[in-house]
Amino acid sequence: MSAGGIALAAPRETAAAPLLWPGGLLAGGAWLATAAAIGWLPDEIEVGRTPDLALLAAAIGALALLGGLVAGRLGGFGARLRRAGPWLTVLALALLGWELVTAKSGYLPLPFFASPQGLLEVYLEDWPRLGESVLRSLWLLLTGYAIGALAGFVAGVALGWSRAIGYWVHPVLRLIGPLPATAWLPIAFFAFPTSGSASTFLVALATWFPVTVLTWSGVAGVNRAYYDIARTLGASQTFLVLKVAIPAALPQVFVGLFMGMGASFSVLVVAEMLGVKAGLGWYLQWAQGWAAYGNMYAALLVMAIMCSTLTTLLFKGRDRLLAWQKGTVRW
Repeated sequence: MSAGGIALAAPRETAAAPLLWPGGLLAGGAWLATAAAIGWLPDEIEVGRTPDLALLAAAIGALALLGGLVAGRLGGFGARLRRAGPWLTVLALALLGWELVTAKSGYLPLPFFASPQGLLEVYLEDWPRLGESVLRSLWLLLTGYAIGALAGFVAGVALGWSRAIGYWVHPVLRLIGPLPATAWLPIAFFAFPTSGSASTFLVALATWFPVTVLTWSGVAGVNRAYYDIARTLGASQTFLVLKVAIPAALPQVFVGLFMGMGASFSVLVVAEMLGVKAGLGWYLQWAQGWAAYGNMYAALLVMAIMCSTLTTLLFKGRDRLLAWQKGTVRW
């Protein structure tokens, strides 16, 4: 208590994040042990790039150990790194198991099962062709997805808002919507002048249907009380659509966008296998024709990373755009 009778509260101490991160130390040890096993155990089958793979695993292990020592000083990045700790350890163990059943024991024989060295060799030596295929596929995917998402959004809003449009379009949508986009391959390659434009149409078509249906459902399911309140304040029809119906339907719209992303990836591979000169689908077909299964697995891994990255970006866009709806949207 001070002289004036006022109690002086002791300053509250904030708990600091621990400097050491045990999960990082464990992950670093797992990666270093994997590097030692890759480098020291003899290869049962003839594979290349074993020293390079061991060096890569050792580098990841060293970085994980460094993170385990200084994670407490890295702020938000350190917190995200801590959440990834168990996965870093599991990935090291998975790589070790993969290496043991392929290169070190030959239990899973070539050429049907590639070793980790095989994938690393593809990335180091065939990166120009694989990189061009990734860029071509990414351009085709983004173009078709953007066209399909925009068309589906407009069609869904129109269907959900206008009974007249719904009367005429709904039967057509129910007829052609459930058909897989790949079923339109003959018509697409006949109607469009180039294989690239036909592939873009197929990707757009695969995206269009789920976005249309979910947007339509979102607009049609908006609480009518919102419209009544807006009308009492003098809102026009345009205001009701743009400021009431669409914002309230956005959670459903994003569900359709997520579904469209998955559908577009599945169609992308099939579309690129027919007529195009580059792309991941073309690359997979080329690798299969030459029995280069290591190249196939490398391309599939790139596709998985690409799809995961785009989905993550879509999630971040949803979180930013729907930040005002956190009380009503399940995150």
